Amino acid sequence: MRSVSSTRTSASTRHHRRRCSERWWRYPSPSEPRSIPVPPTGWPRSTGTGSLSTTGESYDLFACSGILFNHESPRRGLEFVTRKISNAVAKIKLGMADEIRLGNLDAKRDWGFAGDYVRAMWLMLQGDAPGDYVVATGETHSVREFCEIAFGHVGLDYEPHVVIDEAFFRPAEVDLLVGDATKAHNELGWRPDVGFEDLVTMMVDADMDLLSGRLRSIG
Repeated sequence: MRSVSSTRTSASTRHHRRRCSERWWRYPSPSEPRSIPVPPTGWPRSTGTGSLSTTGESYDLFACSGILFNHESPRRGLEFVTRKISNAVAKIKLGMADEIRLGNLDAKRDWGFAGDYVRAMWLMLQGDAPGDYVVATGETHSVREFCEIAFGHVGLDYEPHVVIDEAFFRPAEVDLLVGDATKAHNELGWRPDVGFEDLVTMMVDADMDLLSGRLRSIG
């Protein structure tokens, strides 16, 4: 917060802090995005959002937070389950692998396209007054659904290729994450353009292009 408070002499400076949805136990309400974090990473994220709001009020700054639910794209790192799946689907289709090992296929997330979420952050900084906004699709889908669409996009059945591995089960799993972006809809005029199925197929297509050599890199 030191960098934020150090710019308090500039009236034109606007601050935005991206926060993560894993700071919650359950989805927040549109007006009061506050709750109790379950994963260990949620505690410092929750504190950071409060610190930004307090600093903004203390120094009369334009400081807002975007509480972003899972935002995905072909640029996602391979350590994230969405990209792990899309990359594995491409490898299996191209004969480079036979299986993918996953944990809880019934875990549900509110997955949206990162490009839509960047647009939401930009809109937050154009307003007359700062605020905290939840950015989410309002839809929840399981890891199993992601696999079904991803494998089906290349003409494969996911079941013969997906191996359930207990090593990938989280000890403090949040079974369901879904956000309510009503405030962003009403005040910013923001709504996502890319739907869930289009997001999944976009990621699979990008990995197919990357692994087949039609694309040199992603990002």
